[in-house]
Amino acid sequence: MRMRTLIWHELPDYLLSRGTTSFTTEEAADLVGGSRPAAHQGLQRLIRKGEVFSPAQGFYVPIPPEYRAWGGSIPAAEFIDQMMRHLDRRYYVALLSAAEIHGAAHQRPQVFQVMVDKMLRNRDHGRARLRFFVNGRIDDIPTVKSRTRTGDILVSTPEATALDLVTRPLDAAGLDNVATILIELVEDEKLDPIELAKVAEHFPVATVHRLGWLLDTFTEGFDSEPLAALVGAGSVTALDPQAGRRGTIDRRWSLIVNRQIEPDV
Repeated sequence: MRMRTLIWHELPDYLLSRGTTSFTTEEAADLVGGSRPAAHQGLQRLIRKGEVFSPAQGFYVPIPPEYRAWGGSIPAAEFIDQMMRHLDRRYYVALLSAAEIHGAAHQRPQVFQVMVDKMLRNRDHGRARLRFFVNGRIDDIPTVKSRTRTGDILVSTPEATALDLVTRPLDAAGLDNVATILIELVEDEKLDPIELAKVAEHFPVATVHRLGWLLDTFTEGFDSEPLAALVGAGSVTALDPQAGRRGTIDRRWSLIVNRQIEPDV
């Protein structure tokens, strides 16, 4: 970042005019001059004016003029990658947020969902509401890059997104909504049967049982054979773990169908 003496109120627009989408306390102090404590005070004034916000300690994001009436932040997708780099954390955009990026979210998610390598506190900044979930095998999950105004972000592939949704239905507005998203992914030809089975090896067997049944029951023409090959002779899984274990048994998927699923299609 090129050195130049600035007045604090000039800093946000100066950075934005040069394509700088995030900065640290130290970088701000270098540009304006003065100590780190003085920089902290100056940045707090900019936060109160709605021209900068800080989603992580020592990390700041200048707010473009078009977003300054938006609630003290910018969309989470536009700063998540820079923030995670600042925190030195592995991540990918997941669950309903990933489904939306893949064009399969039936409704716009109310929060921005991110999978991380270890626990990270949730945080709200204006309309940007970040919710973090831990996946201890995050390095095994395939991702794709999605372009935003400020650069690329990592997003779970459609196959990994489907598996995450079935694994965590309570974080995806329930199994009915998960079934709706699966239907849309299949209709848009976003799921590859072989790739789905390959990625499924990194998920619980119960997820395979539930996902296979949902795909067979609510989609047309999807080849679930590669996924079915992963179903062993182990214990039977309940479709909805919150609904007890009474119901009909689907032997192909070793699944107790213990509740009715009603996709919104």
